[in-house]
Amino acid sequence: MTPEGLIVRASRHEPKETMDRLAAAVTARGAAVVARIDHAAAATTVGLALAPTEVLVFGNPRAGTPLMQAAQTIGIDLPLKALVWRDAAGITHLGYNDPHWLARRHGAEAGHEAVLKAMAALLAAAAEEAVG
Repeated sequence: MTPEGLIVRASRHEPKETMDRLAAAVTARGAAVVARIDHAAAATTVGLALAPTEVLVFGNPRAGTPLMQAAQTIGIDLPLKALVWRDAAGITHLGYNDPHWLARRHGAEAGHEAVLKAMAALLAAAAEEAVG
């Protein structure tokens, strides 16, 4: 089951390659990578095993700031994030929150249709590039 607001794509690539491709794709589209978090590596530091699971945090203040000016609570969900993981069947997935869903969640839709559309387009194109 896919959680509400999450867009998930299957990848043709291994998790690390998918994440590398995603980082390159978002950077090429003008977003800055803020962090790359390897949950599986962190799990090993406490003696636990976790299938490849990594988060990329990225964004552009020109897009995110107006949304936070409208509803500061959206700052909990910005910058944007994408998750890459390998499931039990060995399939690599890339998931990200739909910007329109995030804006609805925080009541920040009104007057921000253009920026939300641009965010959604960036995410869709970068995801396609990463998984294709």
